[in-house]
Amino acid sequence: MQILYNVKTDLLYLRLDDRKQQVVNKQFSEDITLDIGEDNKIVGIEILDASRHVNLEKLLPVNYEAV
Repeated sequence: MQILYNVKTDLLYLRLDDRKQQVVNKQFSEDITLDIGEDNKIVGIEILDASRHVNLEKLLPVNYEAV
């Protein structure tokens, strides 16, 4: 699993499956989008306004993306 967080945009992305594959984006809620891959499995989760939804300090290690 890979955890990426962009401080500037407050976007958190959780990559659950590192294999290259086609994905379909399904909006779960206003701030959460799921990437659905092969066999209808969730391969990624994108969370907008992440600091409002998740305790980021407990997600370690986090790769911070500089933009």
